Amino acid sequence: MADFGGSDLDAFRAEAREWIEANFPASLKGKPNPMMREERTKPSEDMEKWRKAMGEKGWGVPTWPKEYGAAGLTSAHARIIQQELARAGAYNPIGGMGVMMFGPTLLEYGNEAQKQQHIPPIVKGDLQWCQGFSEPGAGSDLASLQTRAEDKGDHFLVNGQKIWTSGAQYADWCFCLVRTDTTKKHEGISFVLFPMHQPGVEVRPIKLISGNSPFCETFITDVKVPKDQLVGPLNGGWTIAKRLLQHERSGLAGAGGGFGPQKTLDQIAKDYVGVDEKGRIADPDLRTRVIMNNIEIRAFQQTAMRAMAESKGNQNPSAATSIMKNAGTRAMQERAELVLEIMGHQGLGWEGEGFKPDELAAVRGWLGGKATTIYGGSQEVQSNIISKRILGLPDLTQSK
Repeated sequence: MADFGGSDLDAFRAEAREWIEANFPASLKGKPNPMMREERTKPSEDMEKWRKAMGEKGWGVPTWPKEYGAAGLTSAHARIIQQELARAGAYNPIGGMGVMMFGPTLLEYGNEAQKQQHIPPIVKGDLQWCQGFSEPGAGSDLASLQTRAEDKGDHFLVNGQKIWTSGAQYADWCFCLVRTDTTKKHEGISFVLFPMHQPGVEVRPIKLISGNSPFCETFITDVKVPKDQLVGPLNGGWTIAKRLLQHERSGLAGAGGGFGPQKTLDQIAKDYVGVDEKGRIADPDLRTRVIMNNIEIRAFQQTAMRAMAESKGNQNPSAATSIMKNAGTRAMQERAELVLEIMGHQGLGWEGEGFKPDELAAVRGWLGGKATTIYGGSQEVQSNIISKRILGLPDLTQSK
C-alpha cells in the first residue's frame, strides 16, 4: 500500500473502495455481522474467506501497530475503512473481546513476548478470548474475587469459579483475574492468561429469557498457568483490570444497537409509518422523537471518540468511561423501545413465517439491550464511580 502519510485521504478512500469491492463476497452483502450475534453458528466458506482477507490486510484493527500484523493507520484512515465497508454493505469480521478489551490492554501492559504471542492471532481473527472476571460472590464488588492462584515455582495452580463468562463456550483463551495474596484486597489480585481447551476448565452455558445462551459459568480446577502468562507485576492486576474495563465500557456503550435490525431508525419509521408529501416520517410526534434519539446517539458517538483520544494520553485509568457507558446504553435502550413502538405487533414476534428477520431481531434486541445497563458494571456501579472519582462526593456505600 502506498504511504499516504495521513495527507492523501482521498487516495486511500479510493484504494479502500477498490479493495473491498474485490475481496468482499457478494453473498454476504447486507448480512448482519456474525460477531454481533449472541449465538454462534458455523461460519460459511465466504465468511471465512472474508475474515482471512481482512485479517491479512490488518484492517480489522487498522490503528494497531504494524509489527503485530495490523495496519498501523491513523484514526482518519480507520473511519474511511468503516465508511467504505458500510457503503458496500459489508462488515468488519474481526471482533470479539480480543479486539474490544484484551488486545488494547495487552498492548499497554504486556511484555514483548506476550504481545508477539497473542496480538497477531487477534488481528487475524484466528482465536477468540473470554473474560474471567466476575464470580458468584464478586460481581459489583469485583475486588472480592476468590479464585486462587497458588505459586508452584514455574507456574501458578488456579482453582475457582467464574460467572457471566460471555462466549466462553466458543473461546480459545481466557484473560482472568486471580487472587495471589489473601491478606490484601485490591493489591492481592493478578492478571493471568490461560487456554480454555485444557483439562480442569469446564464451561456451562446459562440459558436466558431470550432463549440464547451468551453467558456461561466457568469452573477452574487445578489449572496450570505458566509464569510467563502473568501480565504485569504479581499482585498488580487491579490497575490492569481497571484499564481493561475502560475498554469494555466504551465498547458496551454502543453495543445495544448491534443486536437489533440493521436498518436505520429513520428507515424503519418510514417503512412502517409512511412518509408525508416532503418525504419525511408521516407522524410528526414520532418524527421528533426519532430525530431526538438520532441527535443523542450522534452526540454520544462524538463525545466517545473524544474521550478515547484523551484516554490515550493518560497513564492511569480514567473514570470518564463510566459516564459514556451510562449515556450510551441508555440511548440504545431508548432506540430499542422506539423500534418496537414503530413496528407495533409485528415487533413482538418470536418465530414464524408472519415475521420478517428484522422484526424478529427487534424483540431480541429489545430484550438483549436490557442487560447492557447491568453487565460490564451496572448503571448504579458507574454512578458511584462518577460520584466518587469525578465529582468527589462522599462514598455512601462504605460503613462509617
